[in-house]
Amino acid sequence: MLRLPSPTKDEIAGLEPLSRLGLDSIVVVSTRQQADQALQALEASTVLGFDTESKPTFAKAEVSEGPHVVQFSTLHMAYVFQLHDAGCCEVVSTLLVSERITKVGFGLAGDHVQIMRTLGVRPKNVLDLNVVFREKGYVKELGVRGAVAVMFNRRFLKSRKATTSNWANRQLSESQIVYSANDAWAAIKVFHALELPSRPV
Repeated sequence: MLRLPSPTKDEIAGLEPLSRLGLDSIVVVSTRQQADQALQALEASTVLGFDTESKPTFAKAEVSEGPHVVQFSTLHMAYVFQLHDAGCCEVVSTLLVSERITKVGFGLAGDHVQIMRTLGVRPKNVLDLNVVFREKGYVKELGVRGAVAVMFNRRFLKSRKATTSNWANRQLSESQIVYSANDAWAAIKVFHALELPSRPV
């Protein structure tokens, strides 16, 4: 099988940044009414970018209580669901178990475990794009940064500060909102660039 080299950190660092979704293209969902409106918009798609965020754990034996945030994205609009509200949890669960909608993302195995523990549902029709790139011959796991570099010759901007921030906060910061939305958006953008049929993995 063809073995393809993954772009290095230095190679990625030298690329121009990929344009991202701005706040005008992101909806933060924290109430039942907002969740129902988001569901109506998202159910119009057959494929959605997908990711989760959890409050980080720092103690060795500490188990994450996340996810605290779940993101879904089309090519043009992202929805950031906060899971404090039961209505939001219900709508997120509906999208996750939908067999009609393919959820695409990167490194989703850990997300499945947390979702099962927090929401009590097992996501269906989920496609981990790392698997797709492995099938194409990339031995090293690309992740979202590597995939964006390979597909668009661009650098995907990720803030370490946002990664390790408190996702359990009821009021998310602008940087958290932009960060989380774009994680899901980048996945759907890569999916469309790959021109893949919808398929569960």
